[in-house]
Amino acid sequence: MTPARQVLDLRLLLPCLTAWAVGAWALSWPGALRAKGAAAAVVFLIGLVVAGVRYRGRHARPSWRRDGPGVLALTLVAMVLVLGTSAAHEWRRQLGPVHELAERGAMVRAQGVVLTEPRVRAGRSAGEDGGDAPQQAFLRVRLTSVTSRAERTQVHAPVFIRGDAAWTEVGWHDRIELTGKLSPADPADPEVAQLSPRGPPVPVGERSTVRAGAEHLRTGMREAVDPLPADARALLPALVIGDTSMTPQPLTDDMLVTGMSHLSAVSGSNVAVVLAALVGACRLGGLPRRWRPWVAGAGLAFFVVLARPEPSVIRAATMGAIGLLGMSTSRRGAGTPVLCTAVLVLLAIDPWLARSYGFVLSTLATLGLLLFVRPWSAAINAHLPRQLHLVGPAVAIPLAAQLVCGPVIVLLQGNVSLIAVAANLVAAPFVAPATVLGVSAALVAVVSTSVATLVGWVGTPFALAIAWTARVSADVPGGTLPWPDGATGAVLLAVLTALGILAGPWLLHRARASPLVALGVLVVLTAGAVPSRSLGWPPPGWRAVACDVGQGDGLVLASGPGRAVLVDVGPADGGIDGCLTRLGVRTLDAVVLTHFHEDHVGGLEAAVDGRAVGSILVTPVAEPEWAARQVHEIAREHDVPVRSVVAGDRFELGGVSASAWWPARPIAGGSQANNASVVLHVRTGDIDALLLGDVEREAGHALLLALRRDPAMAAAADELEVLKMPHHGSSNFEEAFLDEVAAPVALISVGADNDYGHPTPSALTWATRHASRVLRTDTDGDIAVLDGPRVVTSH
Repeated sequence: MTPARQVLDLRLLLPCLTAWAVGAWALSWPGALRAKGAAAAVVFLIGLVVAGVRYRGRHARPSWRRDGPGVLALTLVAMVLVLGTSAAHEWRRQLGPVHELAERGAMVRAQGVVLTEPRVRAGRSAGEDGGDAPQQAFLRVRLTSVTSRAERTQVHAPVFIRGDAAWTEVGWHDRIELTGKLSPADPADPEVAQLSPRGPPVPVGERSTVRAGAEHLRTGMREAVDPLPADARALLPALVIGDTSMTPQPLTDDMLVTGMSHLSAVSGSNVAVVLAALVGACRLGGLPRRWRPWVAGAGLAFFVVLARPEPSVIRAATMGAIGLLGMSTSRRGAGTPVLCTAVLVLLAIDPWLARSYGFVLSTLATLGLLLFVRPWSAAINAHLPRQLHLVGPAVAIPLAAQLVCGPVIVLLQGNVSLIAVAANLVAAPFVAPATVLGVSAALVAVVSTSVATLVGWVGTPFALAIAWTARVSADVPGGTLPWPDGATGAVLLAVLTALGILAGPWLLHRARASPLVALGVLVVLTAGAVPSRSLGWPPPGWRAVACDVGQGDGLVLASGPGRAVLVDVGPADGGIDGCLTRLGVRTLDAVVLTHFHEDHVGGLEAAVDGRAVGSILVTPVAEPEWAARQVHEIAREHDVPVRSVVAGDRFELGGVSASAWWPARPIAGGSQANNASVVLHVRTGDIDALLLGDVEREAGHALLLALRRDPAMAAAADELEVLKMPHHGSSNFEEAFLDEVAAPVALISVGADNDYGHPTPSALTWATRHASRVLRTDTDGDIAVLDGPRVVTSH
């Protein structure tokens, strides 16, 4: 007998999506307004109940006339749940004086619970006779008590902390005491305030059993994979526990470009692989069906403990379990209602998930599995022999995930990846064995590290295959398609995707009927999709290029054939060498280091190695000292002279002329290093540009005064065509000064998903209001400025 065809029940989808959208919108409302919204939904719901509306259950053929009132009632129930819990969360987190203390910038002593693992920004060695570069740790802590002016108050307030290396030792759910200065958070942030710690955290009590167990398992896994090759040593922990601390930056960048970065995070796909392996092992072992859910549940609990039960891990575990349920033959019809229920429960537990890109992507990927994988797999396998029926799911899974997640990815990357589906398809056969063997290595490491290392060696070929796929795919010419930024681009891609899915069967039918016509259309579309400029980078006649070096600056000024002046070199492993190589720069007439922060000097070794360098020009303020010492050591090793630049200095280097506007004098307040940045007015070809380094409000005000006193500076400001925005789009700028030096093209050199929130809304608002073109390296890649000025990007 043919099994009954499973019908997806989508009637909970509309209530879920509506409540989710309202919940995301309501996060900008005061708590009282959210409560009123929930109350209004209750009133409407009571009205429906009084009118005798009831949900009539599931029917083979849903009808809006029959089921519409019931769906409306479920929508109101979902809105009451989301808005009501959101109001309760807001009321709870605003209890106490933390908000008022932050407004005053008060110093406090506090106790709290760590909510997230620290994200560590590693320093770089300063040399054999110097210390290590300072590390920074970024984490969230829920304050449970606050003491200010000898008055202690119980609170429930999440805060964001940026600490030094001492904060890298804390972990999820640790209870700590801390001292620090509060400052206001952005209203759009989930935290009530930011806290700048004064001193290290002090542990309170013993670590929980779960936390201690998780740390023991993770440490055992790291020790087990330590002897493996670099890529395997990095990817096995990343696949299993989302630990990317050992992943080389070039591999991270390649996985991001090729749409494979989800593999190195704790995601629903990882969970689904582990659960599927457990269920398969139970079947092979002949375990009775009634025991299999318990074994799968125990395996899921182990995985969650191994990855640490943070909110993101709980979310991934939930989505992975639902995805596996939806792909099963007997329970596929229940997948969508379970997914919608899980989304509403998670939003009730943490309302801020409504604005989380990770939550959106995870939910969409799971929905794609539920809606498309089985029918698409069946359609593909219908044309294949039974022995090749694994091909259908292997193709359908990455295709479904990429299509449904594409509009959101456009918001994050500003382009459409043409290689992502193929890269994930090639990597797919290696992901499951690498993940399962990684989990096995962590489990075996509890007993024996040496045996766990052997298990890791078995998984090494699979991990290396994944890394090789990412590296090769990232170098494919035309692998990304330029696309409109922002909501417009996301909506456009969503509409085109929906039309493609709906019209797909008809298009396939027409293609089979007229193969030559279909081939011609495909060739035309492919030719139009491949960006010609990506095959011919750099554009001829470029004058200046802002290199995409991540969170940092790296600006190349053409001074002659194969020659350039380089202003800042980006962070270590930021890719400045690759950018210079692509531009054909073999000689650097000068390297200007605006100040000594790592994101401006870290790539110096990569920039000068193998190139002739005329001189290195630096700010006279050697802050931080370890970085200044490192710059001088590298210059000495390469026999390059170093000299300081101050306001009034001028130099001519081939086709580049430059004059320094800053630094002129010490500045009180703000960051000493940032405010000592070298500010250059440069001319290359017909382009006049002002490069502002990382100057903050205090130096900006001093520059404004100098501009008003110096007619030559004022005249130069009137002729500017390009402005390199200060400090990666920070909100700490002197608006009156920027108003005086506004230019038609504004460049922002900034890293994607950086921890500082750059570029800030205020910087973007200013740039959009004053410039006709605003370009960012995080979304536009390398940015070339030609005479005119005309702008070309590498994407």
